[in-house]
Amino acid sequence: MTTATPAATGARSATSGLAEDYLELDALLSADEIALRNRVRAFVGSEIAPHIAEWYESAAFPREITAKLGNLGVLGMHLRGHGCAGRSAVEYGLACMELEAGDSGLRTFVSVQGSLAMSAIHKFGSEEQKERWLPGMAAGELIGCFGLTEPTAGSDPSSMRTTARRDGSDWVMSGKKRWIGLASIADVAVIWAQTEDGVRGFLVSTEAPGFTATPIEPKLSMRASIQCDIELNDVRLPAEAVLPGVTGLKGPFSCLNEARYGIIWGAMGAARDSYEAALTYAGNRTQFGQPIAGFQTTQHKLVDMVLEIQKGTLVALRIGRMKDAGTLKPSQISFGKLNNVREAIAIAREARTILGGNGITLEHSPLRHANNLESVMTYEGTSEIHSLIMGQAITGLPAFR
Repeated sequence: MTTATPAATGARSATSGLAEDYLELDALLSADEIALRNRVRAFVGSEIAPHIAEWYESAAFPREITAKLGNLGVLGMHLRGHGCAGRSAVEYGLACMELEAGDSGLRTFVSVQGSLAMSAIHKFGSEEQKERWLPGMAAGELIGCFGLTEPTAGSDPSSMRTTARRDGSDWVMSGKKRWIGLASIADVAVIWAQTEDGVRGFLVSTEAPGFTATPIEPKLSMRASIQCDIELNDVRLPAEAVLPGVTGLKGPFSCLNEARYGIIWGAMGAARDSYEAALTYAGNRTQFGQPIAGFQTTQHKLVDMVLEIQKGTLVALRIGRMKDAGTLKPSQISFGKLNNVREAIAIAREARTILGGNGITLEHSPLRHANNLESVMTYEGTSEIHSLIMGQAITGLPAFR
């Protein structure tokens, strides 16, 4: 991000508070929530922001950051026990916002690890499974992935073709999964498969014979993240590999709702960073004898961004408070995911226009955020699916078939 000139900084000094938090939403947060947010923000500033352009350009996930995120306490931070931090839903959301201000790919790692893989083990695993995996995953020493989506089963996971059949006391699993985050670096994969009893979850060692994870390349989005194809060719699993606590799609769906919740906050982080980049640039960039921040068109764009970021943050906070109170409905999560990602991608694109041609370089963040948000808009339920979830909640009539 371009450093503000003294003149530009002076011009903004009287309104800098409104520029950062127009409605003073920090007043709605506790001191502990603000402290945690600021700690994650500082981590992003020192450990992610200086390197993200290089990671994105080279399509490299920084494997060394996993232990640092573990030390930060954000891996499975909303879970309690077995080495997990046990923080509130709002605190987890604030962490997601700051992480995605750095990059959607890095927030996605935290989401896949904590909201998907760790949540599945925490919700449905045996005590032995929890103790075997969760402490190491919380520390970032062990990596997990979550295998639900398939090449022919994306929005309709009930049509999955991966199967697990009994063979004596063992299970034998075969099938394919696609767009599975972290699979090529994971130690354990939570794989959902059709069984004679319905859909079940299994903990699969990624070193098991017959398990293959192949990164999907090249990508135009989420380049500082890892997504893979998985092939399962007669993978033999012991009886204790099955997650005993759930049968049916309600298992993976409950984990997806955890991930969708984090996205509600994270998308606003990407939006905020795009806005801040545009605001700083507009204060420094001089055309026709004055900073372009003084032009009506530029101010109109910046105002629209502030409106949607502040509203989206209020949506996230309200949903977070309901989640902490135990009153949150899945259809309300869809409201937040649909609205906030939709607005975030519009903000990132508009921010790029303020940067002009310079905005297509990796010196500036908005177009990187916009590209990443194309993926965020699609995974954990497309915008169309969340519209249908809301439509059913409003009308009482399902429109999925």
